[in-house]
Amino acid sequence: MVLGITMAVPVQRAEQGTTKKKPLTKQRQVVVTGLGVVTPLGHDPDVFYNSLLEGVSGISEIGAFDCARFPTKIAGEIKSFSTDGWVSPKLSKKADKFMLYLISAGKKALADGGITEEVMDNLDKRRCGVIIGSALGGMKVFNDAIEALRISYKKMNPFCIPFATTNMGSAILAMDLGWMGPNYSISTACATSNFCILNAAYHIMRGETDMMLCGGSEAAIIPIGLGGFSACKVLSQRNSEPTKASCPWDINRDGFVIGEGAGVLLLEELEHAKKRGANIYAEFLGGSFTCDAYHMTEPHPDGTGVALCIEKALDQSGVCREDVNYINAYAASTPTGDLKEYRAIIRCFGKNPELRVNSTKSMIGHLLGASGAVEAVATIKAIQTGCIHPNINLENPDESVDMNVLVGPKKEKLDIKVAMSNALGFGGHNSSILFAPYK
Repeated sequence: MVLGITMAVPVQRAEQGTTKKKPLTKQRQVVVTGLGVVTPLGHDPDVFYNSLLEGVSGISEIGAFDCARFPTKIAGEIKSFSTDGWVSPKLSKKADKFMLYLISAGKKALADGGITEEVMDNLDKRRCGVIIGSALGGMKVFNDAIEALRISYKKMNPFCIPFATTNMGSAILAMDLGWMGPNYSISTACATSNFCILNAAYHIMRGETDMMLCGGSEAAIIPIGLGGFSACKVLSQRNSEPTKASCPWDINRDGFVIGEGAGVLLLEELEHAKKRGANIYAEFLGGSFTCDAYHMTEPHPDGTGVALCIEKALDQSGVCREDVNYINAYAASTPTGDLKEYRAIIRCFGKNPELRVNSTKSMIGHLLGASGAVEAVATIKAIQTGCIHPNINLENPDESVDMNVLVGPKKEKLDIKVAMSNALGFGGHNSSILFAPYK
């Protein structure tokens, strides 16, 4: 293969089975016991999800800097954020926002999971880990260092290198907690969070850990971030109507809306959670990764990589396709990407009359490396509440989509059997993770 030439690779479609598959080996059960978010719609999971259910948009004109020279002037920007009580004042002054979002969401997930100081003291911290990633890391810290270097390296922030790296948020959170188990970050563009969540679950399933904080964080709404994505020509330019700019599956979609924030799940081994009397939100069933091996920024035209990922997720988790009746789709509001994922979903689940599909990005935009975790929180809240949020701005559906599958402009009640959350990323990265009510 010559560099620059793409090649379509045929994928064998798995037969649509009706018999429930069984996991090949017995493994430890993983449950979700804590949720933490920092989002354009609030920094509490309940506030965040209630806003989604009501169809509230968190997209607005960017206020952090002057956007006059950019074709896009809107984003899912966090207008108000405080680290008080979550991050030390000293670190708050020096660290990049992606780290501050990450640490805050991580500690919120612990608090939500009932991890008090007393509980923390009784944990075996050698069996607790952190895997929270970022697609772009500390962009502002690194950009500021480049500007300082124009004068002299002596003017550079001595923390610019560690604070720019994607792993340092997880590392500092672990230092703060004293957790000595697996600690790293995975960076797979906009699929980052799902990769982190699934790998965290693997550590628990294999018996290596009892508890893991996992997810993603992003803070790229700065001039270099907005400029870079504008240069890629992937952002919506619907500046006059910010709240309508993110419109997955709508015929008028013209690109995604960049967002920022963080999402963190507290995953725990079932017996460990029961022993401490934890509140269990949902069971984590498993998932899968694949690569399109096709193009740097475009998904495969037929959605074969996504379909393969979904098939593998079902197979590896022992879930029957007929039981999946809710999908929180990646659907970022891009002209081609929305339909390619949609085709893959229909290819795998098209015979299921109960299937409902929505996109959280219609209200908060695309949080890049944090999107999967924030959308996983939305998925888990859907399981908990029995309500799925609407697809706002889906006023003129693309002729290729079926509105009997996609959620309409109002929230819907749904008894979720199994929920799937998808995340795709530049480089052809595909990921699907599965949750179910804990029974």
